[in-house]
Amino acid sequence: MEIMKFRRFLSIVLFAMLLGIAASPLLSAQATTHRGRKYKSAAATSKIEVTIVRHEDEKPIENASVIFHVEGDKGNMELKTNEDGKTMIDVLPTGSKVLIQVIAKGYQTYGSDYTIDKTELAYEIKLKRPGQQYSIYDNHPEAAPKDGDKSGSGDSKTPDSKPDASQPQPQ
Repeated sequence: MEIMKFRRFLSIVLFAMLLGIAASPLLSAQATTHRGRKYKSAAATSKIEVTIVRHEDEKPIENASVIFHVEGDKGNMELKTNEDGKTMIDVLPTGSKVLIQVIAKGYQTYGSDYTIDKTELAYEIKLKRPGQQYSIYDNHPEAAPKDGDKSGSGDSKTPDSKPDASQPQPQ
């Protein structure tokens, strides 16, 4: 009786081995065939931290809009600064050119191009208060030509001819 059990056990083992040998080409064929889309690894990205501060006293500016325009992309990404004047983005492709634009209420708009060449970058941007508008009717001594310097004037007026002071003269 024991011999019968042994023979039966041996036949089952042989059958399993033959089944394994017969199925191995099918299993390896499934592993080598590519179905569906090929996997593309994501492009390397950089982490950029931007800090927005006042030009006068370097205090942080909260709730400023920081806009990232990536060269070649159609859209942009806009983030707001926190109470420390900081914002962070980590999805910009390494090696790309980015225009960083900053808009904050009560400050001049800022914009500058940057090249993202490292995996981690930090920028501090100082915003100024708006200046007085330039007017042609105001006296601007720094813009007036100096004595003996005739390069700034295209007029061929003689020193005797003075414009009428009641009417503003176009320049």
